[in-house]
Amino acid sequence: VQLVETGGGVVQAGGSLRLSCAAAGGTLDYYVVGWFRQAPGSEREGISLIITSDDSTYYADSVKGRFTTSRDKTRNTVYLQMNNLKPEDTAVYYCATDPRIRYRSFEPREYNYWGRGTQVTVSS
Repeated sequence: VQLVETGGGVVQAGGSLRLSCAAAGGTLDYYVVGWFRQAPGSEREGISLIITSDDSTYYADSVKGRFTTSRDKTRNTVYLQMNNLKPEDTAVYYCATDPRIRYRSFEPREYNYWGRGTQVTVSS
């Protein structure tokens, strides 16, 4: 499955963005779809998960209460709504999935299907 992220951009602190992760050439219905981000000089970190069997969601502490992930099955798309953005949220954001993962994993090394990422820049 090919994943494509869109929706990144430049926003002022306190602003909002909505990222989309669309699946091309397949369906986005493996057990888990994750959102990850990588800031310059930092390792890639998992920030949110959605479990496709029941649309339950899980978040890293760094984004809990500000970010929301959701899924539109009809559009084969997963979203990441980001509110109250902070300069430290600046990063390239990726979505990922993998048919082998049948549990809640925030570990990027366990995922094999990735999009190319979309840049989010938050100015102070």
